[in-house]
Amino acid sequence: MSESTPVIYAESLVKEFGPVRALDNLNLNIVPGEVHGYLGPNGAGKSTTMRVLLGLLRPDSGTVQILGRDPWKDAVTLHKRLAYVPGDVELWPNLTGGEVIDMFLRLRGSYNKERRDELIERFDLDPRKKTRTYSKGNRQKVALISALAADVDLLLLDEPTAGLDPLMEAVFQEVIHEAKAEGRSVLLSSHILAQVEALSDRISIIRAGHIVESGTLSELRHMTRTTIEVETERSAQPMAGLSFVHDFRTEGERAVFEVDGDHVQEVMGDLASLGVRSIVAHPPTLEQLLMRHYGDDLSARGVSNGTSKKVS
Repeated sequence: MSESTPVIYAESLVKEFGPVRALDNLNLNIVPGEVHGYLGPNGAGKSTTMRVLLGLLRPDSGTVQILGRDPWKDAVTLHKRLAYVPGDVELWPNLTGGEVIDMFLRLRGSYNKERRDELIERFDLDPRKKTRTYSKGNRQKVALISALAADVDLLLLDEPTAGLDPLMEAVFQEVIHEAKAEGRSVLLSSHILAQVEALSDRISIIRAGHIVESGTLSELRHMTRTTIEVETERSAQPMAGLSFVHDFRTEGERAVFEVDGDHVQEVMGDLASLGVRSIVAHPPTLEQLLMRHYGDDLSARGVSNGTSKKVS
C-alpha cells in the first residue's frame, strides 16, 4: 500500500436491516497517519460502520477498502494489521488480565513485551487478577492495552474509554498521540466531544447513516457560530437586531451573543464604535456543530440544547 492509498476508503456504502437503512450512501476517507473522529448519536450508524470495516457485516452495495483490501474477503489478513476496541468489553472470566492481553497479542504475531509492560503500568492495571473481578473500566483497559501494544497499522476505536476515570482518559490521549507519531492511523468513534477535539486531525459527523459534515475542526468551525461576551460603554442592545446575531442576552453589564462565522469582523467593528471595555470571543465548539444537525431531534425529544457534553 502506497502512502497515498487511503487507510479506510468507503464510497456510497449501503447496509440495510429489513426496512431500516443503517448506512445510506456513506462516504469515508481516512489517510495514513491520521486520527479521524467519528461522531454521531446512538443509532446514527457508527457501530454498523465499524462492523463493516471489521468484515463482520457485508455491505449491500458500495465500495469499501481497508489498507487497500476488501474487509469482507480479506478479513483474516487485515486483522493482523488492525486492532479493535469496542465500548463494552467482555473477557474470559477465569483468565487473568495479563493472560488475556498476551493471548490477544500472540494472535497478531510479534509484539514488544516492554511496550506491553509499560502500558500496563501507565493504565494502572493489575494483570494478576482474574478478569471476573475487574470493573468495567479495568476490562476496558485490557482491551486498550491489547490494541495499543500490538504492532498494527490501524486502530478502530468504538467508544474506547467507556468506564475510564478522567486520569486514565488523559493517559489514553497521550498514548493516541504517541501512536499517531509512530505513523499509525486511528478511527475514533466517540460521544465525548472534548476527546475528539483534542485528538482528531479530521472529523466526520454521521446522521441517519450518512456523512453530513467532514473536514478539519478549523474547516468545520467556519460553518458555525462564534460566541462573543462583551462589556461596552454604550448599550450593545442594537446588535440584537442584526440578522447574523443570534441568542442575544445580557448578563449583568455584559452582552452575550452568537455571530455567524463570516460576520465576525463586521461585528467587531460595530462593537468598537460602542466603546469596548472588555471582550472575549469563544471559537465555536464541536458541540455547537453537532447541534446544527441534531438540535431539532433533541428538541423533539424534550432535551435542551444546553451544555451537555454528550449526544445520545
